Amino acid sequence: MSQDLYELLGVPRDAEPDQIKKAYRRLARQLHPDVNPDEATQDRFKEVSMAYEVLSDPQKRAAYDRGGDPMGGAAGGFGQGAGFSFTDIMDAFFGGQGGGGMGGPGQGRGPRPRMRRGQDALIRVEVELAEAAFGVTREVTVDTAVTCGLCGGNGAAEGSQPKTCETCRGHGEVAHVQRSFLGEIRTLRPCAACRGYGSIIPEPCRECSGDGRVRSRRTLTVKIPAGVDDGTRVQLSEQGEVGPGGGPAGDLYVEISVAAHDVFTRHGQDLHCTVTIPMSAAALGTTLRLPTLEADLVGAEAEPKTDLETHYDLELRAGTQSGAEHLLRGRGIPSLRGTGRGDLVVNVTVETPTRLDHRQEELLAELARLRGEEKPDGSVKPSTRSVFGRLRDAFS
Repeated sequence: MSQDLYELLGVPRDAEPDQIKKAYRRLARQLHPDVNPDEATQDRFKEVSMAYEVLSDPQKRAAYDRGGDPMGGAAGGFGQGAGFSFTDIMDAFFGGQGGGGMGGPGQGRGPRPRMRRGQDALIRVEVELAEAAFGVTREVTVDTAVTCGLCGGNGAAEGSQPKTCETCRGHGEVAHVQRSFLGEIRTLRPCAACRGYGSIIPEPCRECSGDGRVRSRRTLTVKIPAGVDDGTRVQLSEQGEVGPGGGPAGDLYVEISVAAHDVFTRHGQDLHCTVTIPMSAAALGTTLRLPTLEADLVGAEAEPKTDLETHYDLELRAGTQSGAEHLLRGRGIPSLRGTGRGDLVVNVTVETPTRLDHRQEELLAELARLRGEEKPDGSVKPSTRSVFGRLRDAFS
């Protein structure tokens, strides 16, 4: 070849063997006839392969660097030089030891194990808001795969054992040889007789049909921690599906679904509720006795029990407006990490009477006269300033 071999591979003349090998793999992926079947690309692939054959062999590379004949005078074309292997071509496409070269035995991955880890399982459990806030212990029924009690997980009938596959001799793989203009390429494929296991079960267990596991329904106790939210998952290690061949079980995940509450709504760790009071109470002020979330724990199984009151007195000062909010600190949802609690936000709605008798109308009319509100002017106040307006005022 007239072109410099180092230039063909795109490496410097002092390139290390690993650098040369990586460059060849990259070019082989691009130029292989299976990817680019045109004649020009095939010629280019032969040149690149010949360059790698020379530069990957220390003796041939030394001869080439001295200006001599790296092939030792042999007339061999591509693939006929001594010591050349197609293993690197298979490496380029399959990322590892794809098979033996010309006449050499392939190095495969070996038989795949019958015993494998089982899949994870998921169930959903609905809890009340108070149970989610303060924790609860629940019993759940799951239907999963468990180890077969008859064969102990090996899949063979009583008194029998798995036998080595005669087709692949226990390797789990068989060699397939293909001939092409590149030469003889040998690849390894999973054995069809044993499905890659390397062994065959001549007498499968009648209980599990050779799988080593059966379906079973069982009851588990799940401790749901305080502070969980809708969608939170509680992990139970090794309580999921048992793997094939009696392999280790996966994990069981319990996904929490929190039921809607009649009084409170949850926003993160905070609770919100709305109280409606009459117009007269808002004007004069009043005290309301309202329940806390702890009131739901009376007679319930939620845990741990709390020492806070199940009710609290909310004082509304005279002149309370509709939409007013009252913040009660530390009466919300406990943190899932066990540090503090959220707040309870009480929203006040003032209710205006819609039906008045004659006496009530007289009294309200007299109140309006005393307050000079018989003919309100309906003055319009400017709307709330935007966020940018408030920021501008703060820096001015």
